[in-house]
Amino acid sequence: MKIVADRTVCEGHGMCEALAPDMFRIGDDGIVAPRPATVAASDRELLELVVDSCPVQALRLT
Repeated sequence: MKIVADRTVCEGHGMCEALAPDMFRIGDDGIVAPRPATVAASDRELLELVVDSCPVQALRLT
């Protein structure tokens, strides 16, 4: 499973980083940077919560 972040849509609200700080970071530019790009299937429930919590829908799972 892979996290995809649309950096052109992200507004830096930080919900993703607050919910999953080991998987997301808001950079100095105020835009999300997923880390790592590929995640374990066991993290799917948390990642679905994070994706659903993004106020500008800048995140998706593939």
